Amino acid sequence: MDYLIPANTKKGQLILGIFRPMDLILFGTGVLITLILLLIVPLQSTLLAVLVLSPALITGFLVLPVPNYHNMLTIIVEAWNFLSNRQKYVWKGWCVKDVKDTEQK
Repeated sequence: MDYLIPANTKKGQLILGIFRPMDLILFGTGVLITLILLLIVPLQSTLLAVLVLSPALITGFLVLPVPNYHNMLTIIVEAWNFLSNRQKYVWKGWCVKDVKDTEQK
């Protein structure tokens, strides 16, 4: 009675097998802001061109697929959750009631 679950079962729920709807909304917003800035801002220097292109580049980096995670945004959120949450974990396993002299804090 062994069950084999394919590794890519969630891939069928994604758009093009890669993107969630939120990823496409995020990337589309970055591209839209970049297009508006390209129309408004006169590009007279390289620094200004990089600043105008930065919304599309940053959002493109955030939705970039990464192995073992969904994308870079997922890695950043997971790292932030790990660093900002409690780092001392209290044992509350199934055998905690079996131990008679546990510390109660």
